[in-house]
Amino acid sequence: MVATTLQALSGAGYPGVASLDIIDNVLPFIDNEEEKIERETKKIFGRVQGKTVQDAPMVVSAQCHRVNVSDGHTVAVRVKLARPAELEDVRKAFSSFRSLPQELKLFSAPRCPVIVREEADRPQPRLDRDAGNGMSVTVGRIAKDSVFDFRFVALGHNVVRGAAGAAILNAELLIATGKLKSASPGDDTTSV
Repeated sequence: MVATTLQALSGAGYPGVASLDIIDNVLPFIDNEEEKIERETKKIFGRVQGKTVQDAPMVVSAQCHRVNVSDGHTVAVRVKLARPAELEDVRKAFSSFRSLPQELKLFSAPRCPVIVREEADRPQPRLDRDAGNGMSVTVGRIAKDSVFDFRFVALGHNVVRGAAGAAILNAELLIATGKLKSASPGDDTTSV
């Protein structure tokens, strides 16, 4: 997998990037971000074995850029699949994806965690970052690739889905699956 990210200003935190550094500019380096993406992608696609996570057997190459967008990280991805697939199979895999938060109908879970756009110019941060109340990821430009198998562009709201909203949804999931007990009124402890 090869991924090139275009990360929003809010991803730098406060005080963030100096305005004179980012106006009319793209910063082609975010300290430690490329290594983090390469490492964490393999973990996300890995498997739980006992009390550890076994990384997925894949190679990931990432380049990260800070862009003059307030919120919403965009990533252009090229992938080589483990087995052959048709373009429609890839589109259907994205658009039909549902997971435990959707099955449990958790409050913060978007009905459609991945929204597929067919327009040639989507996804765009201003138009798509708030999809699913900011909790959905929008995928577009899905196509066959001449070097790897497929390519696509994905966009997620880095503050909502990538930080605060994801933490809330994870807590809802832990409570719903009995792995975290919510505090009773007057109880100042929460157990894991």
